[in-house]
Amino acid sequence: MDSARTVSIVDEVLTQRRWWVEQWPDGAPYVACLVAQDVQEALLEHVGRWPLCVLSHEDDDVPHELRVAPDLGPDPHWVCEEEGCVVAPVGALDR
Repeated sequence: MDSARTVSIVDEVLTQRRWWVEQWPDGAPYVACLVAQDVQEALLEHVGRWPLCVLSHEDDDVPHELRVAPDLGPDPHWVCEEEGCVVAPVGALDR
């Protein structure tokens, strides 16, 4: 995933969220959650699913991505909705 396009996507998201938090400083605790969601959505549109779940499942032929939880809140985590468990805090995936 380390390509020029991916770096550009992350840079664009950070620029937009920097502006957003300048407009609403009280929203700063939510920035990590929103950046993770924005990057995930942009990558899906331009590159593919990210981040893929690292847990093994019964049906490993169908890769699925992790989701950010909570949808809006401080201390966001990547969760596997299929297993119903937290995989890692946002910013701490092991790959």
